[in-house]
Amino acid sequence: MTEQPPEANDTFKTWPNSPAEDASDEELPDTGEGVEELDPAFAQLAAVSAERDEYLDQLQRSRAEFANYRRRVEQERQIIRDLANRDALIQFLPVVDDFERALAAVPEAERSNSWLSGIALIQTKLNGILERAGLSPVDALGQPFDPSLHEAVATEPGTAGSHVVEVYQKGYRVGDQLARPAMVKTGNPPADADTETSPKDAPAFDA
Repeated sequence: MTEQPPEANDTFKTWPNSPAEDASDEELPDTGEGVEELDPAFAQLAAVSAERDEYLDQLQRSRAEFANYRRRVEQERQIIRDLANRDALIQFLPVVDDFERALAAVPEAERSNSWLSGIALIQTKLNGILERAGLSPVDALGQPFDPSLHEAVATEPGTAGSHVVEVYQKGYRVGDQLARPAMVKTGNPPADADTETSPKDAPAFDA
């Protein structure tokens, strides 16, 4: 038996037109087309993210500015309400003064009359309404003289005028604001300042 040449045996190891055994192992050339296609997508995503961050920053700034605006407007409204309330209550002070002077001027013999009790009740109701609205008297008699609360219209001769010794007209506050200073007489610190000068002993002043 004769052996065929090696070249003849190798010829029939694969069928004609069949792919080579190592064809799957061949590497395709890297053209870079995938990278080129992804780069614009990444750039667009980065641009969108930057735009989003800018809009978010603008929104946060706008919200903070609007919150400050609302707070400022509310403060201004509160100030306007306080001023309007103070101006309205000031209009009642002459009536309060007249009630005090009228009741203080009633003779002792007339103080048991029922009509006087009715007037005193009206005064009490008026004072209660004004107090609930925020009106309160300024503490003056026996206190150190405070030019921000007291208006000195007289001073005892030979004294330093450091304290209030008489009150001619009551002062009032509305909340924390001064509605009217107290008209007072100043002198040395009094030894006994338990009682305030009665309106009947004080000169009348136009409010």
